[in-house]
Amino acid sequence: MQLISDYMRDERSLRLLNELTRKTFGFDFDGWVKGGYFEGDYIPYSLVEDGKMISNVSANRMRFMQNGKVKNYIQIGTVMTDESRRKQGLAAELMKHVTGIYEKECDGIYLFGALSAYGFYQKNGFQILNQYRYTVKEEFCIRDNGKEPFKPVSEMGGEIREKYLDLVRNSAPHSPFEQINKYGLQLFYTSGLDNVFYAEDIGCFIVLEEDDGIVLQSELSKEKTALSDVLKRIDLNGAKCRLGFTPLDEDNDKCVAELYDGADDYRLFYRGEELLAIEKDRLYFPDLSHA
Repeated sequence: MQLISDYMRDERSLRLLNELTRKTFGFDFDGWVKGGYFEGDYIPYSLVEDGKMISNVSANRMRFMQNGKVKNYIQIGTVMTDESRRKQGLAAELMKHVTGIYEKECDGIYLFGALSAYGFYQKNGFQILNQYRYTVKEEFCIRDNGKEPFKPVSEMGGEIREKYLDLVRNSAPHSPFEQINKYGLQLFYTSGLDNVFYAEDIGCFIVLEEDDGIVLQSELSKEKTALSDVLKRIDLNGAKCRLGFTPLDEDNDKCVAELYDGADDYRLFYRGEELLAIEKDRLYFPDLSHA
């Protein structure tokens, strides 16, 4: 059995990771890496035996501007073991190895774990943390027909793609809890541009998705664009609108905040007291930052 890591640009090792990831989660990293969106912040730690990957735990370097201060976190992701080798302690061995590497080099370690893995993460030293999730009040979800609407980027010319990629790196902050190194993860979710929209007159891109209503996942513009100005340009057709990020303080009056534990989807697990500020300060990890 061999431990390999930090190999995303090695074609053979990436192929092994892709095989296990497809089998376990139904996706792979091939297009993400070949498209140039991987920039080194995703670091897999994998056990390989007889030419086959049998277990993996990945570390994601996450840099956030959190209430005016830079925080360096590690997000654990892609925790998986081949079904033929489960319940042999392989993932626990890798988890101990990864947390041992990063624990003293970051402000905290966290992950979004499936409900079925609740016991596994607790046994590995993680505790549960809640977040606050924000829904826009109905009175601010009214389309203003005098404003230019957001239009699908997928229907625009090639230059708009480069403009979007630039703003993923260089946007003004639209949240008190903004991921600084978001390029890789945001493009993991949006490289196809089918969920990206643009309003030319205000130079603003948004990412919209449907999930029990409309989810405004991201705002990107050179200068800060008011949340109210964005909402006036979206035709919600009576649907409720949730934010996939924490709003700026000046936009809190437009939103309802609810304590959120992950509901039926996940639990947020953490190691490190610095992360307690997430619940204390009513913050929410951006949906597009989930690894």
